[in-house]
Amino acid sequence: MNAILDDLLWRGLIAHSTDLDALREHLDAGPIKFYVGFDPTAPSLHFGNLVQLLLARRLQEAGHQPFLLVGGATGLIGDPKESGERTMNPKEVVASWVERIRAQAERFVSFDGPNAATMVNNLDWTSGMNVLDFLRDVGKHFPVNRMLARDVVARRLDAGISYTEFSYVLLQSMDFRELYRRHGITLQHGGSDQWGNITAGVELIRRSEQGKAHALATPLLTKADGSKFGKTESGTVWLDSELTSPYAFHQFFLNAEDAKVVDYLKVFSFRSREEIEALEEATEKEPHKRLAQKALADDTADIVHGVAEREAVVAAAGALFGRGELAHLSAKALEGVMRELKAPEVRVPIPLADAFLVAGIVDSKAAARRAVLEGGAYVNNEKVGDPELVLGPEHLLADRFVVLRRGRRTVGGVKALGV
Repeated sequence: MNAILDDLLWRGLIAHSTDLDALREHLDAGPIKFYVGFDPTAPSLHFGNLVQLLLARRLQEAGHQPFLLVGGATGLIGDPKESGERTMNPKEVVASWVERIRAQAERFVSFDGPNAATMVNNLDWTSGMNVLDFLRDVGKHFPVNRMLARDVVARRLDAGISYTEFSYVLLQSMDFRELYRRHGITLQHGGSDQWGNITAGVELIRRSEQGKAHALATPLLTKADGSKFGKTESGTVWLDSELTSPYAFHQFFLNAEDAKVVDYLKVFSFRSREEIEALEEATEKEPHKRLAQKALADDTADIVHGVAEREAVVAAAGALFGRGELAHLSAKALEGVMRELKAPEVRVPIPLADAFLVAGIVDSKAAARRAVLEGGAYVNNEKVGDPELVLGPEHLLADRFVVLRRGRRTVGGVKALGV
């Protein structure tokens, strides 16, 4: 029995595969070379890409060699979306995103040792190819009727799909074959939404090279009600700390629902089966402690942002609700908190009642004054007794921020304008 396949199956990481028994034999005869690709259609990878990056790490830790492909060519086209035609980004923008995504992806696998990872860019083998060679060497292996039958294409036919997006599958398939030819890569993995593209590459290798290749696809992560899992109220959960702060990233996973948190732990955590099953049992017995959610949030934040950053955001979350010293937090941690709180910029000095109102903590200045008189108003976790207090420079944390709270749970903040 192949240990890595058994582990992936237990973790629910295999939605589709070509021939699982044949793949098991192939891995047993290994080590093998495999690849996963990322198109630069945005300036950062997101948490859905993290599933593939961690799968690549799991395979590497099992002794196999990863190749991470950044699609400098395919990113210029874009995989067809069900909702309509993609907007093609300028070439210089895509090129800059290639470098950003390359730097991000490199953090998740090891580039040392006998099975060291390799980064590749498909622009290297497509930029010099002319259209006649592409049609003769690649296009001749793709029956149009099968291309039309692909789900995403079939759904777009009535509304219309450009030849550019229709042809995307040829480019991705050529990537698999090129890596097979150049490096002996025999396995590609990706999300289940990429299954048609991945298996088309397997078929191209069979048709043009008379070779044998394999494929794996991970399932789409969902919530308990079947809806997509992966966005906050403010949008996509990015791996770039400038787009999604470490604080917001940690909070996103901390808020995972009880019914699905163990499934997410299996995907995103490197804890053992025994550890995860123990957390599952603890969550069932004492769900209010949210032990599985804390483990999930800590593990993913450690992987993406590092232990030190995770400790900082955990401290920030505690301090925000009066369970720690706000003054001990770094400016970076406070900035992440304020971004998540959507703290407005204000001119300092500012009356406390005005600050409470613009921060969204109360709906009127009168309500702010009542909160003070009732003993439920806090500035930087210090209870306020004067309803006419004016916030000045002496109240600023890291010379810019003020954390405001009403009662135990209603928290907001303001940022000093121009600081």
